[in-house]
Amino acid sequence: MSRVVHRFTRTVPEWRPRVTPVDLAQATPEQREALKITPSNTKVSDYVLVLAHDPETLAIRSPLFNAIMYDPGGMSRAERELGAIGASIVNRCIYCAAVHAARHAQLAKDTAVTDELFIRGEKAALPPREQAIFDFSVKLSQSPSAVTEADAARLREAGLSEAEIVDLILSTALFGWANRLMHVLGDPVRNDG
Repeated sequence: MSRVVHRFTRTVPEWRPRVTPVDLAQATPEQREALKITPSNTKVSDYVLVLAHDPETLAIRSPLFNAIMYDPGGMSRAERELGAIGASIVNRCIYCAAVHAARHAQLAKDTAVTDELFIRGEKAALPPREQAIFDFSVKLSQSPSAVTEADAARLREAGLSEAEIVDLILSTALFGWANRLMHVLGDPVRNDG
């Protein structure tokens, strides 16, 4: 038996697609070409196979995702994950929050930040740099037009460089899009058996 998951956790649930994933054995040449690059360049998930129904978009989306989340320079990988978590909490994307919280904990080699986030949500009390990153990602996700120069100044005061601020904006904005795709294309489910 399985049930839809409704709370945040680092335990990554299964993602059950609502749209039938592309069957690799029957994929078109365009779909196979688009599937050569996957997020994190690891495996072809059901999510990516669903996105393969639009190979032109997938061929742009995966390299863009990898560049924003994995390219060297700018913010650390763990901090980019924190931006993704902030967006995912605001957007109530249980699956994305779990994936990126697990990745954050692995990269940071510590669960304190994600423990606090999942206990207190948007009211979490974090170390100053992480607090500034999380607060900015939450505000950007709630209302992009509400973000002001003062918000960027708070990031600078917390020690972020201009390149790191751009990385934070990109990772947070990317997850505004990713969360919406995940919500509409499938459901997080936990197997209880």
